[in-house]
Amino acid sequence: MAGEPQSDCLFCKIVAGEIPTTVVRKTEDTIAFRDIHPQAPTHVLVIPRVHYPNAAALAAAEPALAAELLTEAGEVAAGEGIADYRMIFNTGAGAGQTVFHAHVHVLGGEPLREGLV
Repeated sequence: MAGEPQSDCLFCKIVAGEIPTTVVRKTEDTIAFRDIHPQAPTHVLVIPRVHYPNAAALAAAEPALAAELLTEAGEVAAGEGIADYRMIFNTGAGAGQTVFHAHVHVLGGEPLREGLV
């Protein structure tokens, strides 16, 4: 069920503290942590603490939380000292989503080439 933790979800396990990660920032509703396969010098994932399979499902069910995810992504970039950055949501396996828990990638720290998504 959307919103409920999923026992087979990597990010739900991170939220529960079952899997260690390098946390950059936490709020009551979100967690931001470093990607284990970074695509840029700064590559941080920002996730809601509740489970939704993708950003569209999150936005439909909890638009304020979806907005908070974007706000937190901006705060992560500011905390990392990067003014130019990219925020990416992948939705579906064909688009590159590998963990089916809503999340936004924050990438920056160097000029990003066109086409990097």
